[in-house]
Amino acid sequence: MSSIEHFQIVNSPVQNVYEVLTTEKGLSEIWTNDLNFNNEIGAINVFRFGERDESKIRVEELIVNKKVVWKCIESDEPEWINTTISFDLEENNEKTEIIFRHTNWQDITTCYRSCNYNWAIFLYSLKQYCEGGKGISYQTRKFS
Repeated sequence: MSSIEHFQIVNSPVQNVYEVLTTEKGLSEIWTNDLNFNNEIGAINVFRFGERDESKIRVEELIVNKKVVWKCIESDEPEWINTTISFDLEENNEKTEIIFRHTNWQDITTCYRSCNYNWAIFLYSLKQYCEGGKGISYQTRKFS
């Protein structure tokens, strides 16, 4: 099994970062604005990235201002199925430290490498949104 891991510091209190990661409004600003999202454990959320790229992701764990865990249960990208996405949050001097993980990859493939890059962009978008009010959703990106 392989994992993608990133570390990001956001110059914003942890409650702001947590809110962005756990609301439809926040996720639409930083990830994709084509989504159906419900912030409850067990909820199955749908994220779309164009006509042929949809993933259904279940909320597994929520610890307010500390942790968010999702599991992909269905996807047009088969390598995502049964992978886990997590955000560990810790506030330090009104800044939020984020440890991001996307785990349980079966192999290191082109998809894995592409997702590694795109998760870094996601974290940059999160930082931009929390610090300046403007993220980079999939639909507004000029690069891939």
